[in-house]
Amino acid sequence: MLNNKITGVRGMEILDSRGNPTVRVYVELSDGTEAVASVPSGASTGENEAVELRDGDKSRYGGKGVLKAVENVNKVLSEVVMGMPAHEQALIDKKMIEADGTENKSNLGANAILGVSMAVARAAAESAKVPLYQYLGGAGARRIPVPCMNILNGGEHADNSVDIQEFMAIPVGAPNFREGLRYVAETFHTLKGILKKRGLSTGVGDEGGFAPNLKSNEEAVETIIEAIEKAGYKPGEDIAIGLDSAASSFSTDLKGSYELKWSGGGKKTDDDLIALGEEWISKYPIILWEDPLAEADWEGFRKFTAKLGDKVEVVGDDIFVTNVKFISRGIKDGTANSSLIKLNQIGTVSETIEAVRMCRDAGWRYFISHRSGETSDAFLADFAVAMDGGHLKTGSASRSERLAKYNRLLEIENELGSAALYYWK
Repeated sequence: MLNNKITGVRGMEILDSRGNPTVRVYVELSDGTEAVASVPSGASTGENEAVELRDGDKSRYGGKGVLKAVENVNKVLSEVVMGMPAHEQALIDKKMIEADGTENKSNLGANAILGVSMAVARAAAESAKVPLYQYLGGAGARRIPVPCMNILNGGEHADNSVDIQEFMAIPVGAPNFREGLRYVAETFHTLKGILKKRGLSTGVGDEGGFAPNLKSNEEAVETIIEAIEKAGYKPGEDIAIGLDSAASSFSTDLKGSYELKWSGGGKKTDDDLIALGEEWISKYPIILWEDPLAEADWEGFRKFTAKLGDKVEVVGDDIFVTNVKFISRGIKDGTANSSLIKLNQIGTVSETIEAVRMCRDAGWRYFISHRSGETSDAFLADFAVAMDGGHLKTGSASRSERLAKYNRLLEIENELGSAALYYWK
């Protein structure tokens, strides 16, 4: 490790899975190691997320260019980290945060900072000649996450009549990751056949799930259960269901008022949504529910968790934004019992690890997640194994930027052989 000092940092603008610009960073070390990392981008973003720096120049990519962020990589962050040993991840991240000087990374851009942070971590792992999951998670990192596969999309991730953003198939009864992935991939293809037979759209949303116009949100759940059974699996035993309401996207005040605008379901209060949750959880094999209330509806979240937290994993995404300040409040107030974890929501590898540590110390679960605007970079797969979270969402059984993560997990499981672990709880 004495010869792994950073000797080169270079950024460039590339396109993500939505065809929008994002940042790619290359890092070189004194021992000749070279590594690269690409940064994802979200659509349904929380108000308190770290800031993606966009150019705002309407003549390029509708203002979404990232040339300023790239320039910050090349001219500012490269100077900050140059000469530092690559294995000093926390110190490198700290120096970049200090150079930015803002709480939300709006000066240099979280996309610029994260790109360097991820590339440095990968370079350090390659220099040490260990897999990234082992470098970040230690010699004992061997648990492959259960894939929470998004097979049907709505809300901001689709152009249809469904309010709930993600309906996930979760292969809790599979013996290993390889088989679990097969269970849900087969269910995905069976669902396609059902939709086609009904004359419904089999086009996919941003994360690869189908986006048909259904009569109601409930019809989406029932159609998925039909697909699970038709694929030859038992709902709740082999494959359970997870939901992401992304309720901020249909909240009128980001607090206790809601309007189911896509389905035409009308205005609702947080108590109405809690009652709906109670009804669905009693009827269907739902084991995880993300963002059932909006990001500022702390009281609604608390009531939902108090009533249903012993039955399902209640995940906070927009409300916590992978930020220990908000997760800490959630733990204290009983807001949820799990936090979504997204690298680009906070903007460095070490801060993301700190958020995971806080959840673990509190006895919470933590749900590692991709973004709707992804790249072919499979960093997330290694990160999920390193963090030992037990479950991951990274899209559907379509779109190569999603499958890159699943295929990397297959590689890791194969590499670990009989040492690999796979279980829900």
